[in-house]
Amino acid sequence: MVERAFQFLFKFRPLVFEQGELVLGVSRLALAALLLAGAVGAYAVFTYFRASGSNRRDRLILACLRLGILGLILFCLARPTLILKAAVPQQNFLGVLLDDSRSMQIADRAGQPRSDFIRQNFSRADGGLLQALSNKFVIRALRFSSSAERLPSPTANLAYEGSRTNLGQALDRARDELAGLPLAGLVVVTDGADTSDAALDQSLASLKARSIPVFTIGLGQERFARDIQITRVETPRAALKGTSIVVDVLITQTGYAGATVPLQVEDEGQIVAKQDVTLPPDGESETVRVRVTADHAGSRVFSFRVPPQPDEQVVQNNIRESLVEVSDRREKLLYMEGEPRFEAKFVRENVVQDNNLQVVILDRTAQDKYLRLDVGDSNELVGGFPKTREELFAYRGIILGSIEAASFTPEQQRMLADFVSRRGGGLLMLGGRRSFAEGGWAGTPLADVLPVVVEGAGKQGTPYFAELAIRPTRDGAVYPVTQIADTEPASASRWDALPMLTSVNAIRSVKPGATVLLTGADRRNTDQIVLAFQRYGRGKAIAFVVQDSWQWRMDVKMPVTDTTFATFWRRLTRWVVDGVPDHVIVTTAQDRVDPGEAVRLSAQVVDPAFIDVNDARVVAHVTSPSGKSTDVPMDWIVSHDGEYRGNFVPDEEGLYEVKVDARRDQKNLDTNTIHVRVAPGDREYFDATMRAPLLQRVAEETGGRFFTEANAAGLSDAISYTGRGVTVVEQHDLWDMPVVLLLLIGLTGTEWAYRRARGLA
Repeated sequence: MVERAFQFLFKFRPLVFEQGELVLGVSRLALAALLLAGAVGAYAVFTYFRASGSNRRDRLILACLRLGILGLILFCLARPTLILKAAVPQQNFLGVLLDDSRSMQIADRAGQPRSDFIRQNFSRADGGLLQALSNKFVIRALRFSSSAERLPSPTANLAYEGSRTNLGQALDRARDELAGLPLAGLVVVTDGADTSDAALDQSLASLKARSIPVFTIGLGQERFARDIQITRVETPRAALKGTSIVVDVLITQTGYAGATVPLQVEDEGQIVAKQDVTLPPDGESETVRVRVTADHAGSRVFSFRVPPQPDEQVVQNNIRESLVEVSDRREKLLYMEGEPRFEAKFVRENVVQDNNLQVVILDRTAQDKYLRLDVGDSNELVGGFPKTREELFAYRGIILGSIEAASFTPEQQRMLADFVSRRGGGLLMLGGRRSFAEGGWAGTPLADVLPVVVEGAGKQGTPYFAELAIRPTRDGAVYPVTQIADTEPASASRWDALPMLTSVNAIRSVKPGATVLLTGADRRNTDQIVLAFQRYGRGKAIAFVVQDSWQWRMDVKMPVTDTTFATFWRRLTRWVVDGVPDHVIVTTAQDRVDPGEAVRLSAQVVDPAFIDVNDARVVAHVTSPSGKSTDVPMDWIVSHDGEYRGNFVPDEEGLYEVKVDARRDQKNLDTNTIHVRVAPGDREYFDATMRAPLLQRVAEETGGRFFTEANAAGLSDAISYTGRGVTVVEQHDLWDMPVVLLLLIGLTGTEWAYRRARGLA
């Protein structure tokens, strides 16, 4: 409305003035007339001030009105002219890129989908914008989503089914398609929801270097009025069957502040968890923790869903799906004790009931004599603690009980450190009279691995023995291992009810980057570290400093039916082996791709000593949902030791199995299997508001302009007067603008009315 009023008064739209040059065509005769008019004006002012019968204010007002009239006359006599470089009609080409992605189906245009703007303006020969542009330019239209392609005609129908938008690729395709032609510019009609991972910098720099302006038309709302979105879901890529997974779900909303909605978790269509969520204030996010148990083995698709709410503008972003590989195998740990004690006995009794854990116990009963329990065969650990890396690295986790450092040779101590850093295994050290500083572990290679600071025995200035009331830290209150009840409040109450434990290893400090989950306060209310962990190299190290957690099972105050000890130790043991790598690790850039989109595979291959292998023969056996099998060779990447890459392009929707074999010297190093989902993506519906800043940046960096639906009518003029392509110079007189006549009539009428009102007529 404002732009139309401006055009009525000044003959042209504001952008025409911005792109043109204003000059004055003053001749000698006109110059003399201007000087004479100036002299007359000065004389008029002088006569007004000398006139009698009026006061000073009247004379001043009348003088200003008369000068305004003379000024308008002088402006007209100066012959103001607007110089423009206008595109010659039908001599220039114009590329029109139309967004064909799913986000164009979102109905946020007064209840109508965004695609209606394209249908009304480009999908008909009499479409407003298409007709205006066709009158001046030769149109070349392209559709774009994940890729761009030429349309047979500007009015060709679009499907709006693209599952991804790659704006940079579309600009590059249009640039190459129209190379060598007199190009006035590119028009991009989109909501700006670029969902690709590619940066726009190179594409924009190339357009700017070739002086190709991009004019963007943004469709949709910059902020939804009512919408709930599951912004992010963080799940592990792999889990052991029966593992309790705590998932962080990030929910964002507008228009439903304070409302309570259910968050449902489904495993292959079956609801496995449900939690009520109170939504945060508008525009803010809320992180919700949901506990899910991976009860079924195989490749599982977990869905996290908030049911659609009344008047919600986008319902497709209320659900997120995540693929989790749930394995049903036995993870093997070595638990070594330096003396018989209750801790090992009760840990074994409770963990042995877990079918996915095998805890092999090596208990020293006398000098060089060991009790072996739950070994795989009669030769396992027959000589005591492993003496080679291959033998030690066959385990996925190590638990060290009350055993001194002197029981291990220097090489075995280095092996323990390498077990964590190189092999990527999990290590747990328990408290006891031969553990930590009291066991002489200070200064050993393992002291660097542990998350706690191990000082020399007797240097900490604290009593040797302490009874501790165990409490979780802020991190421990929400961590899966230390959340010993279904909810955080119930878990906190459970911790308060547990009996005190004892420690003979006073630990006060942790390493930088370590996380403390449990602390203990003694009877003097002095805190000690009880449970802490840190990542170290490829693996993790955990310190559990108390010596008698079995009291949580056998203390007189604990009911016979209480399962706290069993629950805690099963979770703790599973945590030790969680994420421990195999000899072949297979990963993909994403676990869900569109049909026809390349799947990039990466495999890390190591030998039994977990040394990177660069001369292996690695092959990925890909099985499609219909059972069709394809072998994909994977090549070593010279820049990274032990890394192999390959890719394949799926052509069916469904779940693909990728089984990677690695062999060297005719020996099988290992095999690993992952799955990849092939289905149309839904990312177009997330963060789907119109991204005006991105579209403004595209326009500004290339010399174009950004438009919205409200002012898109000025697009044709904006392109015509950019000076690109084949142009001709146009001169437009401005003295005859309606605003000049209106001002002249207004000033004359005002002078006459003022004189009448003051009795000066």
